[in-house]
Amino acid sequence: MTILTISASLSKTSRSRVLARAAHKMVEKSAAGARWLDLREHALPFCDAGAAYGDDAVGTVKTMLAEADGFIVATPVYNFSVNSALKNLLELTGDAWEDKVAGFLCAAGGASSYMSIMGFANSLMLDFRTVIVPRFVYANGSDFDRERIVNPEIERRTDGLAREVASLAAAVKTIRAEANAL
Repeated sequence: MTILTISASLSKTSRSRVLARAAHKMVEKSAAGARWLDLREHALPFCDAGAAYGDDAVGTVKTMLAEADGFIVATPVYNFSVNSALKNLLELTGDAWEDKVAGFLCAAGGASSYMSIMGFANSLMLDFRTVIVPRFVYANGSDFDRERIVNPEIERRTDGLAREVASLAAAVKTIRAEANAL
């Protein structure tokens, strides 16, 4: 079983990447295989409903997603939504998310956008039958000191999310295998 942690921020000083690293470390300690996808490291084209799908970088990241059983998705919150890089990733790789588990780590400037992940989560659920972990981590600027989480509750919830994604991904994988055997 493999859990892919996706760091969606393109910023060099990303707080969502700090969350992603913490969750990824927890998965590395577990029995699950841990993979890392940092969107800064892949020059993905904008989805154009055409030639972009054949881009080599798209093929690379789509394979990474397809091989994973679950995802920990870390994203900054901009304008009450996930960032455009994450939305673009979904548009380019859509069916690679199908029948998987996803949990979310959100970093925002303030406390009032805590429901901002719902549009993205709804798209995954409705379009790709992705199982969404109902508890997600939402952190704001006061939870960090540069590249470090300073709020123990955010640390606890980040660890818990990583464990829950791995546990649910294992269960979903088993259920899907049993259903396919019928």
